[in-house]
Amino acid sequence: MFNSVLASSLCCLLLSATAQAKYIAPGARWRDTEGNIVNAHAGSVVFDNGTFWWFGEYKTQAHPEGGGVSVYSSTDLATWQAHGLALVPIDGHPYISPQNIIQRPKVVYSELTGQYHMLWHADNSSYGLLLQGLATSDTIAGPYSFVNATAPLGNWSQDFGMFTDYKDGRSYALYSNGDSKQGRDVYLTSYNTEVSALDEVVHRFDKYDLEAPTIIQTEKSYYALMSHKTGYRPNNVVAFRADKLSGPWSQPWIVAPLNTRTFNSQSGFTLRIQGKKRTTYLYLGDQWDGNSIWESRYIWLPMSIDDDKKTLQLEWHDVYDLDIQSGQWSPVKGTTYLGKDATTSGNAFKQEANFASGGTILTGIYGNDSTVTFHGIEGTGKPQWVSFYYQNTDDMGFGDQPGGSPDRIGGAWQLRRISSVVVNGDTENVETLYQRDTHKGIILSTPLQLTLKKGKQNTITVGGLFNGVDYKGADLDRVVVYPSEK
Repeated sequence: MFNSVLASSLCCLLLSATAQAKYIAPGARWRDTEGNIVNAHAGSVVFDNGTFWWFGEYKTQAHPEGGGVSVYSSTDLATWQAHGLALVPIDGHPYISPQNIIQRPKVVYSELTGQYHMLWHADNSSYGLLLQGLATSDTIAGPYSFVNATAPLGNWSQDFGMFTDYKDGRSYALYSNGDSKQGRDVYLTSYNTEVSALDEVVHRFDKYDLEAPTIIQTEKSYYALMSHKTGYRPNNVVAFRADKLSGPWSQPWIVAPLNTRTFNSQSGFTLRIQGKKRTTYLYLGDQWDGNSIWESRYIWLPMSIDDDKKTLQLEWHDVYDLDIQSGQWSPVKGTTYLGKDATTSGNAFKQEANFASGGTILTGIYGNDSTVTFHGIEGTGKPQWVSFYYQNTDDMGFGDQPGGSPDRIGGAWQLRRISSVVVNGDTENVETLYQRDTHKGIILSTPLQLTLKKGKQNTITVGGLFNGVDYKGADLDRVVVYPSEK
């Protein structure tokens, strides 16, 4: 064996029997065990000695790039403990200063060196270097010490991914080679036995002009997922399939329902969980927020893979229950409250919409005066996930074109609307609901964790908050209230 990528596919069966299944809510505010929002963007999850470790870009308002690499640990993929920065920026350093680009970190264990190796896209602020960084540590949580930043086999390297074959333990780098006319490829290249340098190009995805690559492996196939190049705006992630890494690889196909733009997310990593009863495959994507990139969310979804039909599709669920011991997961069932049954105030109103639940959508939501209220909502008295199904067409039908700039009216569109959410008329406690843009007629959902009173007399009122341009809330289709975790 060349090395051991610390993937759950290798040793999920070794997990402690005390690990419990927890709910996962894609697109929600995920908080660590100290109550702070998890800050690990464009990350990767690896498995080591019974624990999952999540490495990601640490982003703040002061340092949206160059903040270093954060690390969290979990035994269930839902409860995360923060361990600070695994890679700390160094002022004045040519490659890991706060002014540098430190993106898409991956970690692998090198059996030959007996150390953990961290690799990432290393660059300057103008993306003029296009290198791959390497740092090492004796422990998985770090701290990691910088070793070098190099051009892979003399080529450029932009978005960076890593894959380890669970059958033979060999690791590979995936990287796009920039946006120039001479670039626009994605390379799959093998590492040497130390996982310290690249040694051979295995395949080149030629001129597809894609980025954010990741590979998931089944017993029979390899599937490579990549996104289009639209900056921080979401697009339709595609997948390729092959019997072996050297190819031939199939033509790409779109992995999520059309016009959902992969549920407003970008690819970046995939995770194989081999449990005692089944193997589950997870898509680990980012829901970027270009207005405040440090507040971006995470979209982790099960993938439905059929090797016989040679297909892979993402499955959307507002909330699902994952048991990493067995490898089994199941969607959590909620109670639906339709917009057609809600009441409106001010200029908010109900409008015919043949794509909406019950043929009606709630629109005209604006500020504190034009609101909608859902009545008779049953609560448990404990925190519950509530998903708000919405439509926000501010982007005017944004597509997948490079650059992601479809605006024809001078920059008035926004990536999101923000709604206010008030439970039982308590205006002293207002929750903020971020609603990313959608295509016209496409309903997506955003979850909030709310505490409702026990019983069926709860109300939820939704208004609009300022998003930097206006006070509009998104159109609402329905809300779905999920039971509290057991």
